[in-house]
Amino acid sequence: MDLHLEGNVALCTAASSGLGLASAEAFASEHAHVAICGQTPEHLEAAEEKLDAAGDGDVLAVQADITDPDQVSAFVAETAEHFGGIDHVVTSAGGPPSGPFLDMDDRDWYQAYDLLVMSAVWSVREAQPHLDASDAGTAVAITSRTVQEVADELVLSNAVRRTVVGLVKTLAREFAPEVRVNTVLPGAHETARIESLIEAAVERGDVADYEAGYEDWAADVPLERIGEPRELGDVVAFLSSPRASYVNGAAVPVDGGSLRS
Repeated sequence: MDLHLEGNVALCTAASSGLGLASAEAFASEHAHVAICGQTPEHLEAAEEKLDAAGDGDVLAVQADITDPDQVSAFVAETAEHFGGIDHVVTSAGGPPSGPFLDMDDRDWYQAYDLLVMSAVWSVREAQPHLDASDAGTAVAITSRTVQEVADELVLSNAVRRTVVGLVKTLAREFAPEVRVNTVLPGAHETARIESLIEAAVERGDVADYEAGYEDWAADVPLERIGEPRELGDVVAFLSSPRASYVNGAAVPVDGGSLRS
């Protein structure tokens, strides 16, 4: 299916790896121009090479910390200047530390809020004039299935990510009809984040080894596996495309059917 994204400009935050990179790759494969940011130069370089190979659009890779509003603003400004505008924004972020409620101090909560919520606020706010000027303006926030069904040992993600869903529902009304805003709720996908959570569970003694932890993540998925990152990326690209022109304010699970709510 042609998503009619060729020549569009997509800005993807925290996209040097994981689901952010998978989303950027989905845009690149549709021959869109893509801007990504990340903090680790080696990861950025590898991601840029991967995106260059995915399609014939241009790729801009910028080192930026999404928990710093000045760096987010600079990333958006550089993208708009480089490409002459921005058509799509995808907000992504690494996960906060895992653990139960009583293990988290005030600093953990504030850092999680900046990482998961304010990074999206800063990105969309800075990009909004460009999205509004575009004939194809969209924003998609990558959150988690935990906004609908909490996961054990992930209190920060369970609680804080729900704010992003409220933000998206609000912006879907405020920005329409010029700009559509949606969110995706990924379940477990084969990313470094899942690896770190499994390793943390092994260290806590919750599971015997990595293989057992991996099987635990897939155990309650009707499709009997965890997702490939690109399966999430393709949904993000679809929601950003004219093919989804009447989808606005939606929260779309991409979890193999594991949500029971």
